[in-house]
Amino acid sequence: MAKEETIVTGMAGRYASALFALAQEQGATVQVAADLSRFSGLMAESADLTNLVRSPVFTAEEQVRALGALLDKVGITGLTAKFLKLVATKRRLFAVSQMTADFGKLHDAARGVSRAEVTVAEPLSPAMLDQLRKALAEVSGSSTVDVNVKVDPAIIGGLIVKLGSRMVDGSLKTKLNSIRTRMKEVG
Repeated sequence: MAKEETIVTGMAGRYASALFALAQEQGATVQVAADLSRFSGLMAESADLTNLVRSPVFTAEEQVRALGALLDKVGITGLTAKFLKLVATKRRLFAVSQMTADFGKLHDAARGVSRAEVTVAEPLSPAMLDQLRKALAEVSGSSTVDVNVKVDPAIIGGLIVKLGSRMVDGSLKTKLNSIRTRMKEVG
């Protein structure tokens, strides 16, 4: 549990840690992670659901009733449904996005998975992506690194890597801006 505490903090982290511990006991971490991800996707697609989750105008009973109908309709049941209803009952539904993110961090850590966001100027070949994945796994100490690659021609060349809380900006655009700044200071 000590490792979990270093990964997530605050109220949302406490809820996520409790859910993760319960899911581990029941052998349901994969299912809960999938259900929470699906719920996050539903929130991203529906302004009405986001409003229901974040607005203090709705009572806890209204939130629980609406959530129950939605969860039944989309097939989110069991521990995840009970958790979401409990969060609504406790008037903490506004923080469900952070709880979901924190649960994902705990789930990834338990499986030895790290996540990285990489921005490149041009698409990477499969061989280059594989080399990048291996290098990031070595740096992070994880057995697996899930890499999300974004292509942004504005960086001109190089790459920007976000791995956990660390970020390395090796883009040509940043280097050129740095040189430009230094030249202005000299002149």
